[in-house]
This record gives sequence, structure tokens and C-alpha cells, in this order.
Amino acid sequence: MNCDRITDGTFQNLSRKNMTFEEVFEAIVQFIKKDPTGNFTLMFGTDSQVFSKETKFITGIVIQQKGKGVWACFRKVIVPRRMMNLHERISYETSLTEEIVSLFTEEKKEQLINLVLPHVYKGASFTIEGHIDIGCGNRNKTSVFVNEMIARMHSLGIEAKIKPDSFVASTYANRFTKK
Repeated sequence: MNCDRITDGTFQNLSRKNMTFEEVFEAIVQFIKKDPTGNFTLMFGTDSQVFSKETKFITGIVIQQKGKGVWACFRKVIVPRRMMNLHERISYETSLTEEIVSLFTEEKKEQLINLVLPHVYKGASFTIEGHIDIGCGNRNKTSVFVNEMIARMHSLGIEAKIKPDSFVASTYANRFTKK
């Protein structure tokens, strides 16, 4: 599926454009280093929007220190066709999230954990979540895909969040699909 997509592979946020993954990772490291005694959650999620000739996918990366703030960025992928099949689109959203999660190798995750680890006895913590833009309510068209997509996140060793708790996908990434 990668062969039919358009992306320059860079990340951006409201203050910086054209960031490499290494620059993103370094920004996350610096965010944690400011106060490594905090409770940190590294979150990933993708949302999409179908337009007349293309489908835009936005994958967000958010590092949150509970009660203290966030640093976030996103990557845009354009598929030059209308992806109208809901399962295909949700599955591709999950694949793009998995792709970004895979950039955080065991070595990189260990590097982040090691920043917080000396402060665990002071209450510090570090968790990783995959946010999926689906819900399990009866009126939600995506509810039939919940178990499949959650299993995919769990296979990566990360906690899966769905609506209403999947705000990186359903709120942060969603915001940039409209532009």
C-alpha cells in the first residue's frame, strides 16, 4: 500500500516544519529532561479525511506530562484516491500509527524510560499508548473493528485507547486533516 501514497516523511507542528524523526525524538527527550520526575505518556494516533480526489491521513505524536503540558507533532500522508471503504481506511490509519510506533525502537524506548527510571520512587512514570479513532458504541460504524485494531496495538506492546479516550487520533490528528 505504500507505493500509492504521497509523503515527504517529515514531521511538523505549529512552530516547526520539516522535522526528521531524529529531531522529533530529540524534542521528546528534551521535554522529559525538563522534569523527569513527572508522569509521562507517549501517545500515537492517526485520523483521516476523504476529499474529492484524495484521502489525507495525519499521524500525531504527543508526549504529555500529566498536569504540566505536552509537546506534539504530526506527519501527513496523502493517498491520491478516495478511500470510501471504512475498514480499509481504519486499517490504514492503524498501519500508519504502527509505522510511527516502530520508529521508536527498543533502544529508543529504553532511552526514554531511563530518563524517568531514577525518579520512579518519587512517583515518576512512563507509558506508551496507541490511540485509535474508533468506538464501541452501538451507533458507531467502526465498532465492528475494535477488537482487530486493539489487538494490533497490543501486538506492538502498547496500550490501546479508543473513543472517547483516543484524543490523539480523534482530536489532535483530526484537527489537521481538515486543512
